[in-house]
Amino acid sequence: MEKPLANLDILEKPYLLTPEQIASYRENGYIKLKQVLPPATLRHYAHVIYEKVRELNTMHLPLEERDTYSKAFLQVMNLWRESEAIKRLVFSPRLAVLAAELMGVQGVRLYHDQALFKEPGGGFTPWHADQYYWPLSNDNAITVWIPLQETPLAMGPLEFSAQSHRLENGRNLKISDESEKQIEALLREAGFCHISEPFELGEVSFHSGWLFHRAGPNTTSQLRQVMTVIYMDKDMRLKAPQNDNQKADWEAWCPGAEIGQVIDTPLNPVLYG
Repeated sequence: MEKPLANLDILEKPYLLTPEQIASYRENGYIKLKQVLPPATLRHYAHVIYEKVRELNTMHLPLEERDTYSKAFLQVMNLWRESEAIKRLVFSPRLAVLAAELMGVQGVRLYHDQALFKEPGGGFTPWHADQYYWPLSNDNAITVWIPLQETPLAMGPLEFSAQSHRLENGRNLKISDESEKQIEALLREAGFCHISEPFELGEVSFHSGWLFHRAGPNTTSQLRQVMTVIYMDKDMRLKAPQNDNQKADWEAWCPGAEIGQVIDTPLNPVLYG
């Protein structure tokens, strides 16, 4: 039985954003926020999520036998359905309100969550924009990236291309060696500024669905544990899938939703608003 801890109450308490922080997110397509979650809460979730990922992970090939995507991270999704403790994190009003305020929408619903564990020796994550995978009708989608430990550069934190959510070229590329090369060239040609910084313990980031980002390899001997939650405008509608990955996402993360209608399914509850 997962024991609740008093320090999990922080998940229900607001984190106050300044107008400058909101403006920065909307200008740059991402923001890093310090001291969003306290060390004790992160230690708790590092253990709970690690155990659940170990239970549910289906990737058992040695690193050297995997493709670039699979070398980048171990990926387990919708953990909220497998653990009441993890559900409390994923459904956190503290995080959901931040997502809504940054996007400027009245409320948000869940698209899905995912744990992203970059193993010791794990490879780089190629340049990409998440929303290539999402059959969503507009740009009001955002991901919170929550490192469960201090994350130095050697561990492979996110690298952001500021303001690149405005770039339409490259949006048709899935995560691959090709996306790394092509998007890198597009971003260089457009002159976007790349931000690669460590994450302090308790620091999280939010990034837009169309922001181009990547991560370096994990050259340390420690597992890089990250939990993410993807939020969308509570009034988001399903669009007709434009590629096979969007079709697969529709079937996996919003089954039963209808094209042109609000994505209101049991897997996509409103978390705020």
